[in-house]
Amino acid sequence: MAILGRMIIDTHAHLHDQEFDYDFREALERASEAGVSRIVLIGENVQNSVRAIEKTQMAPARWATVGIHPHHAKEFSATSISKLRELATHHRETVVAIGEIGLDFYYDFSPQAIQERAFRAQIELAMELQLPVVIHCREAYDQSLEILRSYCASFGKAPWGVMHCYFGTVEQAWEFFELGMLIGVGGSVTFKKAETVRAVVRELPLEAFVLETDAPYLAPVPYRGKRNEPSFLPLVAQRVAEIKGITADDVATATTQNAQRLFWP
Repeated sequence: MAILGRMIIDTHAHLHDQEFDYDFREALERASEAGVSRIVLIGENVQNSVRAIEKTQMAPARWATVGIHPHHAKEFSATSISKLRELATHHRETVVAIGEIGLDFYYDFSPQAIQERAFRAQIELAMELQLPVVIHCREAYDQSLEILRSYCASFGKAPWGVMHCYFGTVEQAWEFFELGMLIGVGGSVTFKKAETVRAVVRELPLEAFVLETDAPYLAPVPYRGKRNEPSFLPLVAQRVAEIKGITADDVATATTQNAQRLFWP
């Protein structure tokens, strides 16, 4: 297990999902031993968001988001938005963002028009509550940029937040960053064929990034193909450091500050 000299934040994990039912507390202990000081549990729909909040009550230094993932956008309704508003309002000390929201045109588990309606409604909820957003995007970077630009044109600013598990181009990354979005970097930066991800890390400044695991998904090398967990996050920091020619502690310091400004301003 890699351990850094400085604390680090996992900005995106799903430890409240069933994959961690049998060793949730042990996973938290391993994360703490590896220097992971905070973990944000990410909601995927209303029920899953409730579970994320409940799990935060089991251990300190854990926070949650509430949102409807694009895979579940077909569940979107006025009632679900009201429930997310209620959760975010009543658990304001725990809920730090609206997410995981966005567009996924790769799987298309929900119709694209419904995905966009759910995405926009949740962006507007985040702006109403003055919370950041956690955006899932797959095969829809241009469309996501267009939507964020539309809010910038209408309100003078776009919502702020993080582009989770970023796989877009360097040019798109710059525009997301200029619109107020940070770029989430996880285990994919260690994958042999993920040169586009490494190019984004190489070209953008450290101020643009936060680190994440997406546990239990996307475990970094040498654990690729196994269940991911927050204790593996230092491996991501080390790979980012190698790409940028700096120390892993420098990466930990900068990305931790970025995450704190995003979720705990």
